[in-house]
Amino acid sequence: MATRYYISLPEPTRARGPDPALAFNAHGAEEFAAQLQEALRTPALFERWRKRQEDPDGVDPSYGAIDPDASVQGRQDDLHVVLVVTSTIPGNVLKHRLRLLAGSGWELRDVTAA
Repeated sequence: MATRYYISLPEPTRARGPDPALAFNAHGAEEFAAQLQEALRTPALFERWRKRQEDPDGVDPSYGAIDPDASVQGRQDDLHVVLVVTSTIPGNVLKHRLRLLAGSGWELRDVTAA
């Protein structure tokens, strides 16, 4: 069952993860949405992160979950960006990907059934 997550990037210029090789490099709502959608649909971000770990083979494989049908819509709302994610990805995996991409520069505003 898909879930809809409502995410805010209050200061988009600060929505950058701690590792520049994994973090958002987007400028604008549509780019943020496209980069997050890619991170949910493919294993690329997870694999780059996993390879950087001390014991890559010891990483919990559940964090590599993907949803090829995930969709992310982005819109500019005054000075912040709103992202609406619709996905079957578990919430803990979504939050992990957001921490890689945006660090602490994001807020989960609401969660509903899709």
